[in-house]
Amino acid sequence: MENTPIFFADGESPKMIDAFKKAQENFKYFWRELSWEYRRIVPALDVACVKLAFTQEINNETVVEHMWINEINFDGEKIKGILVNDPNELTNVVNGEYVEIPANQISDWLFVTQDKTYGGFTIQAMRSEMNEAEREDHDAAWGLNFGDYNDILVAYEQKEKPENLTEHPMSQNMQESLLEFIKSNPNELTAQDELGYTFLHREAIAGNSTTVKVLLDSGADINARTHNNKTALDFAEQLKWEHLIPILK
Repeated sequence: MENTPIFFADGESPKMIDAFKKAQENFKYFWRELSWEYRRIVPALDVACVKLAFTQEINNETVVEHMWINEINFDGEKIKGILVNDPNELTNVVNGEYVEIPANQISDWLFVTQDKTYGGFTIQAMRSEMNEAEREDHDAAWGLNFGDYNDILVAYEQKEKPENLTEHPMSQNMQESLLEFIKSNPNELTAQDELGYTFLHREAIAGNSTTVKVLLDSGADINARTHNNKTALDFAEQLKWEHLIPILK
């Protein structure tokens, strides 16, 4: 994801280009949260969606539309999900269609839990240009409280617990039950999905160092490669999970 040109930002304001960059840099926190959400018995997120740049050549011109998807999956390289907007000009995608888009085309992401919004970089860039009444109308239309546009959160309770920016609390809390799970299901350590991803790959992508340590201590192969030849370390480096890199080296 790093050093990839944001080719879809032509004609956008500097403030919006900055929002795209921040959304890409911090997307890993969105995915970490969603990876835990998929394991929760009782869902905690009210909203979880990603905005992507969709492109099409129309009359020898690249037309770009930024649209939201939900039901998201992420393999460290591509974002996958269902488009929830109607395109204005594009004819190569339709609302309700399953899409797979490279991660360097992320333009925003948003999750909401306990009446707090996380991410929403482009939304906050737009809100920063509004007056108070316009912001109130905007938030009412979304049905969300977007708070202070100068103070964008990326991780749950990061102010109260700054350590949450390094490690998700569920990663630590689930350590014992993960050990039990592996004892009962030792094959999960070596199993690979249809793209060659192991349990270790998926936990490295989500930045869960406690879980990664448990897997390695239990005998997971640190050098396992996906069909695209990626190790868990490759994903940790790509996503800049700094706390994971020493463990996987």
